[in-house]
Amino acid sequence: MELQLPKGVRDFPPEEKILREELIGKLSRVFERYGFNPLETPTFERFDVLGAKYAGGAEILKETFKFKDQGGRELALRYDLTVPFCRFVGMNPQLKMPFKRYAIGRVYRDGPLKLGRYREFYQCDADMVGAKTMLADAECIRVGLAGFKALEIPVTIVVNNRKLLEELLAKGGVPAGKAIDAMLTLDKIKKVGLAAVKQELGEKRIPPEAVEFIVELSLSGASNEEKLAKVKAYLGETPGVKQLLELFSYLEGVENVVFDPSLSRGLAYYTGTVFEGFVPGSKVTSSVCGGGRYDEMVGGFLQSKQEYPAVGFSFGLEPIMDVLRERNVEAKKTLVKVFIIPIKTEKECFTIAEKFRNAGINADLDLNSKSISKNLDFANSYGIPYVLISGRKELEEGKVKLKTMTTSDEAVVTVEEAIAKLKKN
Repeated sequence: MELQLPKGVRDFPPEEKILREELIGKLSRVFERYGFNPLETPTFERFDVLGAKYAGGAEILKETFKFKDQGGRELALRYDLTVPFCRFVGMNPQLKMPFKRYAIGRVYRDGPLKLGRYREFYQCDADMVGAKTMLADAECIRVGLAGFKALEIPVTIVVNNRKLLEELLAKGGVPAGKAIDAMLTLDKIKKVGLAAVKQELGEKRIPPEAVEFIVELSLSGASNEEKLAKVKAYLGETPGVKQLLELFSYLEGVENVVFDPSLSRGLAYYTGTVFEGFVPGSKVTSSVCGGGRYDEMVGGFLQSKQEYPAVGFSFGLEPIMDVLRERNVEAKKTLVKVFIIPIKTEKECFTIAEKFRNAGINADLDLNSKSISKNLDFANSYGIPYVLISGRKELEEGKVKLKTMTTSDEAVVTVEEAIAKLKKN
């Protein structure tokens, strides 16, 4: 048997897993700074939940991993973290509103593969339910910008509104029943180009001239203010226009946010604001984040007329990792800070290692009685910054030898002095 991974999934060796955990830690701290609290939901759900009318829609269901348990119940791996969040809110009516949560976990989509797209991948989401004003949408966009600032990755957030897009399509003569088809095609304009978009619109029996205003404005390169003014003049004071103007009023002075009337995002549950983030100049052309407003999902699950306005933001950890690889960000191979080499002092060094660990310092030690040179090679290969060498003579003097691997400097010190130095550095 040849050992292979399924297509679209990967192993994460320590040097990658360490970097991923660092990213997750930075994003978690940003979420918490903005008032979001952690929530965890199962990796799989009932298929009727993920396939519900108010969930992801027909397009995403084509990419859903579906299976049955031994009782014949239809289940599916979650394709995002938003639908499970709404299911949780629906099952917990005692929650105080607005309820703000963040979740970080694996999701699954059986879709086409390319750089930045996998079948098993992580999402890092921040969502809130119970806030209707565009202030909530603006806060989600600010969370996104703050997250990428923490990761030191430049990003451009592209923003639109699904109500506005529906209004523009209706003004162009697109029938209501064809609106979603037209949106999904328009959404590809930056990815496949204008010619391919026109061809696909024709195949869907949507006249390309019906979206001419949207396409022209999307590709114009005009400022946000200019595009918003043209849309307002074209449509008047419609609900979509009002929402977008209110949103941008809260984002005044915020850089790297661009209005694009062609953006729709692929999921069917969005009802208002939608946004995606891209890294300028990167070979990773997939969006590195995205989100939007979905006011009907929770109420739809509950078959309730009560309003559950919701908006959320998701970081794509996989494409973000690809961006970091592209930028040759250095990855650690280990989190060990000091490697202890016993010279026929294994029992004593075992105790010394515990002293470092109890002081909060990650410590490891030689378990195989290798030579000093082999142990130094081992520590160097993993990039361990310090090595502590302990022989019988040093111990009798109450000392150990501490070696700084990057400079080859050595010092004979007490264990307590070594611990104090490592806690400072």
